[in-house]
Amino acid sequence: MPKIKHIAEGVRNGNIRSLAKAITLIESRNPDHSRAATTLLDELLPDSGQAIRVGISGVPGVGKSTLIEALGMMLIEQGHRIAILAVDPSSQLSGGSILGDKTRMELLSREKNAFIRPSPSGDTLGGVARKTRETMLLCEAAGYDVIIVETVGVGQSEITVASMVDFFLLLQLSNAGDELQGIKKGVMEIADAILINKAEGENRPRAELARQQYQNALHLLKPKSNNWQVPTMLCSALHNEGINEIWQTVTLYAETLRTSGEFDEKRRLQAHDWMWTLVTDDLKDLFMRDTNVAALLPQLQAGVGQGTTTPSAAARRLLEAFKRH
Repeated sequence: MPKIKHIAEGVRNGNIRSLAKAITLIESRNPDHSRAATTLLDELLPDSGQAIRVGISGVPGVGKSTLIEALGMMLIEQGHRIAILAVDPSSQLSGGSILGDKTRMELLSREKNAFIRPSPSGDTLGGVARKTRETMLLCEAAGYDVIIVETVGVGQSEITVASMVDFFLLLQLSNAGDELQGIKKGVMEIADAILINKAEGENRPRAELARQQYQNALHLLKPKSNNWQVPTMLCSALHNEGINEIWQTVTLYAETLRTSGEFDEKRRLQAHDWMWTLVTDDLKDLFMRDTNVAALLPQLQAGVGQGTTTPSAAARRLLEAFKRH
């Protein structure tokens, strides 16, 4: 407990080493570390919640890192402190992760008011690190007032990130022709703004066409909020054009939803959803560590693989074995 108090005090004082230790603690799968992490989070919870949380997603190559660096540098100049939680894809074969965001955001990584934390996604749904939410709380307690969560932009990761942030920015490229065919309807439905990047030089007319097409497509979808109309915007992160407009949109969104009460309600619902996600995760861990389950699992898995038993029958037997404790 004294050690936890010491780490908590360091986090509150904005000490980078203490923050890094705290994040390492909550990312650990060791049961003893999990209990210590819960104590630490309880200690720091009153100091969190004051930041604006922004999720940024887009397909690989769309320019997320360039955009985040340009946005981050602008915000630091305005007096903000920025924390970037960049979730990298982990290899399903080796479990390894590239973790290259600090090299991609060279200018930002040298700023004392910027904290970049690359985090391997591991085996969690959609490639989002299991502890990203708790990491956000720790960064807020350390005094960072803008939290940016960058996702790999594949599978379900966008939806997972959207469920933990206040504002979700979907980054797109303009390609001649079938722009809309490559975008998932479900992702457009969760976006709070759609941004066409690389709108520069000869690409500018194509970017404008894509922006108009996305805007038209949004009219066919049910609005995510009655208080906010999703804008489609252009920018060139490489040339630092349109970056200020992005932040103006984020702040207008926060002001609009705070006035209506939707902002706080959204955070309450996110907290409830997160509680049930943790319950599900912890139940799965308990289930997999159960001795009765461990004894049956190889045999039943082999049976399912060979087609001698159905997955539903195997699942029932495993659950019955688990309930015997």
